[in-house]
Amino acid sequence: MSYRKKESQKKVLKRAMFPYHKRLHDFNFDFQPRIKKKEMQDLLTLRFLDTYDNILFIGNSGVGKTHLAVSIGLECIDRGLSCLFITSTELVNRLIRAHKRGTSETMLKKYSGYSVLIIDEVGYLPFSKEGSNLLFQLINMRYERKSTIVTTNIPLSQWSEIFGNKKLTNALLDRLVHHSKLIQITGPSYRMKSYSENKEVKS
Repeated sequence: MSYRKKESQKKVLKRAMFPYHKRLHDFNFDFQPRIKKKEMQDLLTLRFLDTYDNILFIGNSGVGKTHLAVSIGLECIDRGLSCLFITSTELVNRLIRAHKRGTSETMLKKYSGYSVLIIDEVGYLPFSKEGSNLLFQLINMRYERKSTIVTTNIPLSQWSEIFGNKKLTNALLDRLVHHSKLIQITGPSYRMKSYSENKEVKS
């Protein structure tokens, strides 16, 4: 790869805002044996983009949801597709700020245009009524047009507690789940594993 291409790739990766650049081959499937490696490898073919399917990673904190989402996002970048990684809180805050400036339509169009939008950590903090409405608008704009990847630590049955509106939550989930792959991760936490190992070393 030429210097110019390398610099261009760096800029693309920076704009995608990944928290780290971990690939699928870096994932410890032995630690999370319930995750099917073949299923994850199939997702890396990006065939789900052909039918605008969404992917929902559901599981407790530290089980590898973000790692898997990032690995798919990196593959999208490798294939020359547009991808953005953003936490749900940051996304909603940006949309609210744009709404207050009167530029929410422009902002929604921007986020609806990515080939893949990765929304991380849905459920860690509840959304305001305004934030919930704006996020719904975005999901609605992407519905059957683009693919969205979501990571969440909250079961879908409890999402109304996050959005504060059962009717809106049902409408949002209807659009997310209609064409989607739900991947439930019930294994142990990597972070707790590291913590335990460090504790043993120090003791």
